[in-house]
Amino acid sequence: MIQEISQALYESGLGTYLRESQYAYPIVEGTHLLSLGLSFGLLAIADLRLIGAYLREEPAGDLLRQLRPWILSGFVITFATGILLFCAEAVKLLDNPALPAKFALIFLAGLNALWFESRHGGKLSGLSVPRGAKLAGWTSLILWTLVVVSGRLIPYLG
Repeated sequence: MIQEISQALYESGLGTYLRESQYAYPIVEGTHLLSLGLSFGLLAIADLRLIGAYLREEPAGDLLRQLRPWILSGFVITFATGILLFCAEAVKLLDNPALPAKFALIFLAGLNALWFESRHGGKLSGLSVPRGAKLAGWTSLILWTLVVVSGRLIPYLG
């Protein structure tokens, strides 16, 4: 079933256009990387604050409230452009071991974010950070770094 869906996406007008256009694929890929930099860069700042390695004098809750809309916007754009990139190369990517690793890591990072938001997201105040929030920060840093690494491996393992 996954093979058939991938084949349909690959052969779709959108997949063909992205693959064959001189400008579309590079623009989508560039947008994907820039939005990833936006979301991961700001998330790294938030995570570094949670673990106490950066901006220690800034209340973690205040920082998260300021960064959250930008982080989420970056993720939405990254997700949308990732789908477009997949459409362009769906059939080729199915056998690439880096792709399922990337998807699994994104899933785990998403679970970590949901756990953090449900337990600590709107409840942080002051300069101290609860142990669970620190653990979520470390987990986020590790998982998102591995997402980026696995994503960068895709062209080399394909």
